Amino acid sequence: MFQQVMNFLSLWALPAIILLILTMGLIKKIPIYEVFTDGAKDGFKVAVNIIPYLVAIIVAISMFRASGIIESAEILFSGILSKLHIPADVLPLMIVRPLSGSAALGVFSDIANGADSYATKLAAVMVGSSETTFYVLAVYFGAIGISKIRYALIVGLLADIIGFAAAICVCNFL
Repeated sequence: MFQQVMNFLSLWALPAIILLILTMGLIKKIPIYEVFTDGAKDGFKVAVNIIPYLVAIIVAISMFRASGIIESAEILFSGILSKLHIPADVLPLMIVRPLSGSAALGVFSDIANGADSYATKLAAVMVGSSETTFYVLAVYFGAIGISKIRYALIVGLLADIIGFAAAICVCNFL
């Protein structure tokens, strides 16, 4: 019964919100179409403003993956990783996740070789407990014109490291 109610709510939630917004706009006599197009124009301006930041992130990720640094780091840190019970397959995810969510999901799909494997579970928890720090900084800070990101970068990367460490502890415990 609960599942049926949730399915019904999820199916009709968005149309109900849109209908509510339109109804409230009509009641308050707001020119809905004009306000919508003004918002779309502003959204387009924001998108144009963040394109250079997105291009920089995409180029950096492509260079990073093509250079072979990830594979070299895997070999270099394999001893430390084994002592910490971290499969070497997970290291690329830890490197790529702060850069790009889609790249991290690509790496995760390479790791996920079975739902019951420790590497798959650890990678899934890591993806859920970390953020795409550089992407967030590039897009959101770029959208509003903030160029001094030093402290935000430090805190974001620290949060990622803590998320990775917590994922390792939780998965080792479970």
